[in-house]
Amino acid sequence: MSGVEHNVTDPYLWLEEVTDERALDWARAHNDVVARRFAATERFARLEQRILDMLDTDTKIAYPGRRGRWLYNFWRDADHPRGLWRRTTFEEYASPAPRWDVLIDLDALAEAEGENWVWGGAAVLRPEQHRALISLSRGGADAKVVREFDIEARRFVPAEEGGYVLPEAKSEIRWIDEDQVYVGTDFGPGSLTDSGYPRIAKRWRRGTDLAEAELVFEGEPTDVAVSAGYDRTPGYERHFVGRATDFFNEEVYLIEPDGTARLLDVPTDASESWYKQWLLVRLRSPWQVGGQTYPTGSLLVTDFERFLAGERDFRVLFSPDAHTSLHGYGWTENYLLLITLQDVQTKLHVLTPGSWTVEPLADTPPMATTSVINLDPLEGGDEFMLTTSGFTTPATLLAGSVGGPTRVLAQEPQFFDAEGIETEQFFATSDDGTQVPYFVIRHRDLRGTPGPAVMSGYGGFEVSRTPAYSGASGMGWLERGGTWVMTNIRGGGEYGPEWHTSAQKENRHRVYEDFASVAQDLVARGITTPDQLGAVGGSNGGLLMGVMLTRYPHLFGAIVCQVPLLDMKRYHLLLAGASWMAEYGDPDKPEEWAYISEYSPYQNVRADAEYPPILLTTSTRDDRVHPGHARKMAALLEEQGHTFWYHENIEGGHGGAADNKQSAFQAALIYEFFTQMLMEKQR
Repeated sequence: MSGVEHNVTDPYLWLEEVTDERALDWARAHNDVVARRFAATERFARLEQRILDMLDTDTKIAYPGRRGRWLYNFWRDADHPRGLWRRTTFEEYASPAPRWDVLIDLDALAEAEGENWVWGGAAVLRPEQHRALISLSRGGADAKVVREFDIEARRFVPAEEGGYVLPEAKSEIRWIDEDQVYVGTDFGPGSLTDSGYPRIAKRWRRGTDLAEAELVFEGEPTDVAVSAGYDRTPGYERHFVGRATDFFNEEVYLIEPDGTARLLDVPTDASESWYKQWLLVRLRSPWQVGGQTYPTGSLLVTDFERFLAGERDFRVLFSPDAHTSLHGYGWTENYLLLITLQDVQTKLHVLTPGSWTVEPLADTPPMATTSVINLDPLEGGDEFMLTTSGFTTPATLLAGSVGGPTRVLAQEPQFFDAEGIETEQFFATSDDGTQVPYFVIRHRDLRGTPGPAVMSGYGGFEVSRTPAYSGASGMGWLERGGTWVMTNIRGGGEYGPEWHTSAQKENRHRVYEDFASVAQDLVARGITTPDQLGAVGGSNGGLLMGVMLTRYPHLFGAIVCQVPLLDMKRYHLLLAGASWMAEYGDPDKPEEWAYISEYSPYQNVRADAEYPPILLTTSTRDDRVHPGHARKMAALLEEQGHTFWYHENIEGGHGGAADNKQSAFQAALIYEFFTQMLMEKQR
């Protein structure tokens, strides 16, 4: 690592020692202050219990993951706080009271093994579905233990019996067949990238030691990650490798029968995928190829074998406009489904391969998000599922088949009183004239009277934020007479890749200008006042909150900053931070630190400034965004005498919570904080 200067002027570097007892004692002391101030009231206890009841209820949708005839589900409730991994058939799932076959009881497993296991996912061997690779983390971290599970025998297969077992690491492991997997993990010194992810991909054969696995591909230490996989489509079997050179650029190779790697000649910042004979390419920047120039945000298709033979004859399946972007796509057995966003509202389309004619797939409600899930082109025919929800409309799960009607499979109940609460969409004008959309959710009786409001934001990594039901914000804020605001600022993907790339690196300031412009627009429309306006964001959105605190403190009455990045001088040296330099820039390069330093919150705190009260939250077990960011910011604010509160969950990972009870506490804490700061004005 470079830059001794990083360690010279920072008096709080000791707080970067994640599990150091001095640092943990510091965190516990601040937790006690938060608990006494915000978590000791009857109102907090009632809200926490309501949110926990919602998270634990058996009336919520058991979202399935389809694999052929089986629907898998991971389920948590009051009796199973760590969760159950289970499966059922589609016919059973569609019945009024489906019967589930429990495969793993995580609570029982954790108790038997004396481990704080948190579910990390399952990779089921297809098509047989009698084995699975189970990922488990301690306390919710990104690093996971991987163990092979015999579904039929309901037992883990130990390594001494030839089972695939990986120790705790940020691993990648994928089935080839029952006796082979592709694996990337911590093989020892030099096997991980600077970001802490696998740098080497190997083929591991059952019954052999991991050290004997065959090298398939090797990346560079400066890469983000390397992974390998296998496409088992009958007649179109393909082995492939992905080498992510940074967060937004990846080289994709086909592995030839002789083991050589053949680079796919597509832009590294594009997203490519294939199904049978078709190669799809979604562009994140303009591409000039075959005598044509295709614009950013387009989706192209060509014949894969002809492409490999040198042809560059593409057909445009989707081209964006000023209001519409491509949000996602996926295959059924015989059709391609597209999901688009038109001013942040979803539309669904179905395309017929060959002719590529476009038809509507299904109706979508306004002011809501509809997603296509559970496509299984190899074993699920042309069936699909839809899930749809809005800010005041609980989720509905539907099933259908291309060309036929959809039917409701499940619908969640209302968890808060939404009577009279309406959703509106507005546009604010940012500093450079860009129109920035945002949604306002409030009771109709509040129109015309400024009142308490909370706006949320993210603005990074091309992540699109779309309408979705939140029982917690309904219970904790809307029912109390507050207004909720969701922003669609640049840095996200709501208007395609350019909405993101226009705010990368040296243009990062546009993210913050957009958010501040929405805050000012809310006041100009009479929806709220600066003293009554709060803001909340996590991770990259936590960085956004840090910038609002230090650059735009006059716009807000309170801020909640969750699992944040804040010290942008050292972010690339901490945990996965190096993988994000394509988004923010490299602070070790003077020309890039010049613009990062303009907004880096930790370096821009001033003792003589007036800041709104802020609540910083993080997790000890977050091994993605280092808890040192929030710790050091809190310590600096404390030193300078600013009003702040700090809470650290001793486990929970980057999501901040390891189970429903912790999630309920975190949510109730945020809304109690905003209630006191914005509604009751207790400073």
